[in-house]
Order: sequence, then structure tokens, then C-alpha cells
Amino acid sequence: MPAHCPGPRLSRRHMIQAGAASYVGLSLPKLLRADETRTRAATADHLIIVFLNGGPSHLDMWDPKPDAPPEVRGEFKPIPTSVPGVSFGEHLPKLARHMHRTTLVRSMHHSVNNAHAAAVYCALTGHDRGEIGGGARPDDSPAIGSVVGVRRPPTTAVPPHVLLPFITKEGAGGPPQPGYFAGILGKPRDPYVVLRDPNAADFALPELTLGPDIDPARFDARRQLAARLAGPAPADRALAELDATRAKAFDLLTAPALRDAVRIDREPPAVRDRYGRNIYGQSVLLARRLVEAGTRVACVSWAPDANATWDTHGNNFTKLKNELLPQFDAASSALLTDLADRGMLDRTLVAFMGDFGRTPRINAQGAGRDHWNFCYSLMLAGGGIRAGYVHGSSDRIGGRPGRNPVTPADVIATLYECLGVPPDLELRDRLDRPQALVPWGTPIREAVG
Repeated sequence: MPAHCPGPRLSRRHMIQAGAASYVGLSLPKLLRADETRTRAATADHLIIVFLNGGPSHLDMWDPKPDAPPEVRGEFKPIPTSVPGVSFGEHLPKLARHMHRTTLVRSMHHSVNNAHAAAVYCALTGHDRGEIGGGARPDDSPAIGSVVGVRRPPTTAVPPHVLLPFITKEGAGGPPQPGYFAGILGKPRDPYVVLRDPNAADFALPELTLGPDIDPARFDARRQLAARLAGPAPADRALAELDATRAKAFDLLTAPALRDAVRIDREPPAVRDRYGRNIYGQSVLLARRLVEAGTRVACVSWAPDANATWDTHGNNFTKLKNELLPQFDAASSALLTDLADRGMLDRTLVAFMGDFGRTPRINAQGAGRDHWNFCYSLMLAGGGIRAGYVHGSSDRIGGRPGRNPVTPADVIATLYECLGVPPDLELRDRLDRPQALVPWGTPIREAVG
């Protein structure tokens, strides 16, 4: 379920009206306005984001520095990839064999070095608002999946935007991080959230099943009765959002495509093994099944909270070697293999990314690396992205961009353009004020094949 965001309170009268309001065919206010002639032809129909929440170490993964001093280069050795002259860290051997399918960006940077929430928001929306942390808010810029879901609704009865397997918190017990939700587009555009472990033997989504006392005919009769009892679409924004959310719930209960997509147990055991028998590997596999069923954007957030996984202030090399990199290497390489083998990679965009990188110098408080927003890396593939290309570079210690610096806004603008959404699209908030979709971003032309 979506994160709680404060909003207008509903009166008792509104709640009674909501009970009789139509759950289908609701005409919501138009929130997106754009000149359709400016929309480029989409090179991608779907997007899978694997978000390494907490800050993955670019120096130990995608941008090794073997000639740097020991306190910078760390414990891992570089290995060759499928593109001559391009090296990865030694614990990504499977992903290294896919470099010829991807664009690697080694010159990322933004302004947030402290608050994970602010960095996540910047990375996922392209809006760099500095060190303004805190949880998700109704006035946030929307997640890419929320926008694409409005502009390009799925052609099948599946959620346009799915988040799994966590609503990542800003620290254990903290508020939900921003960047994953619909923000100004309203709660009906929030992602459908899968909060169960796809690796569990009993994995299922019981909320997609009708109760034992309700057969399909009875359910349809109830739905028709609600439609007959409803009056005009409510003018109250909060009430309209409540109706739209209930309409979405009705649709999901009658969506066989979604029920089939989440039956991950139907995958051959060998395929599941390739992704890795853990919550993250199976979540990446489930993301592939969801986009195959028609979902536009599936986002895997690789952490229950910001400090739980990739935030390696201590034991950086032990944690990367024994846990994080083997799991990520298996899941990422299996995903690219699967998409290519199924003929899906040409129209499915993939983004492996995080909120920032890690410090070039290893700290003295437990062989860790700390937050580093001044330079880091990410990887894109499929859906119109140039294959076998490295964009930009870092300096000799991976501390600053050396060539072609890139911001998250540029990356998000590139993803939007590939998905057929103008990066300069004008949004309208709840007060009908115009807001630019990605005001500071310019698509990375060299990275688009």
C-alpha cells in the first residue's frame, strides 16, 4: 500500500457520498498538459529500475582505480568486460559480460551528500532540492512511473506503476522516502506496492483474490449497483481521489493478467536460480514478469531502509564481497539475459542506479566508504539506449567528473524521452499551478542509440 501522506480530511458527509460514488469511469481533473506534437516517438514501452538504495560504491563496482593509492583503490581487482578497455570490479563477473549491451555513465554528480531521502528524490525525479530530507509529501514531483502511467496507460489490465519489495524508509522506523510516489498527481497515481517476499515458498498476493463468499457474478453485480447509485463525479479533490483509488482496487480484483504475472512459482527453477534465491533477485524477476504482462514501470528498491544495504560506512568490502555484489551480479545479469532472450530488451529500458556513490578514500572507522555525491556511476540498457558505450569519466581517484559531467535530471530526462514523454512536459499541481517535469534536465544524446 502507498505511503501515508497528509492531505485534506474528509467529512462524514463526504465519506457517505464516497460509499455511493461510482468506482469506475471517474473523470479526474486533467493534470498533464503538453503539446502532443512535441512528443518524440518512444523507443521503449517499459522501464525497470533497480535502485540500489543507500549509495553503491562506484569505485568497487563500475569505475575501479587500480593505479590509485591503496587507500583509494581498495581490496578488489579490476576485471575485463565484454567491451575492450572497460573494466569492472572483480565481484561483477556476470554483469561484466553484458557491458556490450549497456551504457555506463561514470560522471554522475548532484548536490546532496548527507540526507538519503533528498538524494533518492533527486535520483528518481531529477529534482535536486539540496539537503531537504524527510518523507514523501503531496507536493513532491511525481515518480517517473506515475507520469508514464498517465501519459501511456497500459494496454492490459495491470497497474501502470509497481514498487517492490519495500516502501523504503529514511532510516529504520523513519518515514517513507520521497521519489517513489505520485506527489502532485494525487494518490490514485501512486504505485501498486508489493510488500511480500517473492522468494518465500508461500508468496502470494491475497488482496488480488475475491473473498470466499463472493463469486465473480456477485462481485460484478455489486460493482454495477455502485455505478447506478453514484451521482456526478465529486468536485472535492480528496473525495475524487478516494473514488479513483477504489476504482483501481475494483480493477485489480478482476485483472487476470496481474494475477498471472505474480505467479512467480510458474517460472522454471533454473531461471529463478539465475536471478538468485533471495528477496532482491526474485523481486527483479517479478519486475520482468510484470512488464511482460504490460506494466509500464516497475521499480525494485534494494533496501527496507536507507541504512540497511548499500550504505556501507563500515565493512564495505566484506559486505560487498559476501552479500551485495553477488546478489546484484546474479539479478542484473539474469535480467539482461532474460530480456534479450525473450526479444524484450529493444523495447524495455533498464536502469541500475543509486542515490550517490562512496568516498574515494576508505575511512578509518571500520574499512568503510562514506557518502559521495561529487562523482558516481550508473548503468542503462535497452529501450533505445546505446550499446557498449561509456559516457563521461571520473578523475584518477574517482572523486570528481573528469569529462562530460551528468546530473540525475539529465538521466531522468533521457529515460522520459526514450519512453515517449517530453522532459519539458508541464504538470499542474492541486492548485493548478504549472510545474515543469524535469526543468534542469537535458537528454544525454550520446547515450541514445
